[in-house]
Amino acid sequence: MKKPELLVTPQTVDHVKALLETGADAFVIGEQQFGLRLAGEFSVSEVEEATKLIHAAGKKVYVAVNALFHNEKLEALGNYLEEMQRIGVDRLIYGDPAVIIVRREQGVTIPLHWNPETTATNWFTANYWGKRGATRAVLARELSLDEVLEIKENVEMEIEVQVHGMTCMFQSKRPLLGHYFLYQEKVMEIENRKENRNMFLHDDERNNKYPIYEDANGTHIFSPNDMCMIDELGELFEAGIDALKIEGVLQTPEYVVTVTQAYRQAIDTYFDESEDAYEDIKDDLLAKIEDIQPAIRPLDTGFIFKETVY
Repeated sequence: MKKPELLVTPQTVDHVKALLETGADAFVIGEQQFGLRLAGEFSVSEVEEATKLIHAAGKKVYVAVNALFHNEKLEALGNYLEEMQRIGVDRLIYGDPAVIIVRREQGVTIPLHWNPETTATNWFTANYWGKRGATRAVLARELSLDEVLEIKENVEMEIEVQVHGMTCMFQSKRPLLGHYFLYQEKVMEIENRKENRNMFLHDDERNNKYPIYEDANGTHIFSPNDMCMIDELGELFEAGIDALKIEGVLQTPEYVVTVTQAYRQAIDTYFDESEDAYEDIKDDLLAKIEDIQPAIRPLDTGFIFKETVY
């Protein structure tokens, strides 16, 4: 078995530096007009700066171009992909097939990771995109462990699975929810609306707070819990899952650094020592994360072991 790649989502170039020190293997960066729900905004010049740092450490850079593209964005997308080719990033993360066409027309040769968010749910579709240039499928977060393992057994490409962080529940291209709930005075109210990345929909009936923000791609609502698989990684390791992602959107940089350190230790202990050694420390690693977990965001295992309903 080979070690899975530990994939992180930094917020700034300085955050990249800190995460390199924790042992992260790969980094998802980009800017919001081309990529969905990025932890941080990286201009082209910042992508170039980050890429130099990451490559100097022998690690990889993945640039997100997984937005839903409307006609008026296609010309800018072509120019952006040319810039990414010039910089020399390692992969492009896409969901819209328009990226494949624009990439071909621009003569860009950067390999592709297929990430359609909620619709990567079977190996037939994954292999379809694999035959069209994708080297990795980023699986939907709504899959059970059995479904993940079955897909891994049947695909002809790498598989990436999220193991920590928030899950997006809803997206609209419009700044929809803020207007609706603010003016209609419905069940949920907007809290901290003035802070673009620090707003919550407060559901009194279920005592939940759903993180929400609006950006160039519209309105995004996230789960009230954070996924955490730090003590349940064994079967993913055994199955040969290629990449484990820590989703850092709407988290503090310090939180992401601490979580990345914990997952780095879990991976290295399992592969460099033994499965028993990982079993011995996994509860302590979970406790370390629980110590820094915001009180309003309980940890769970997402859909991996149950049909979670938010």
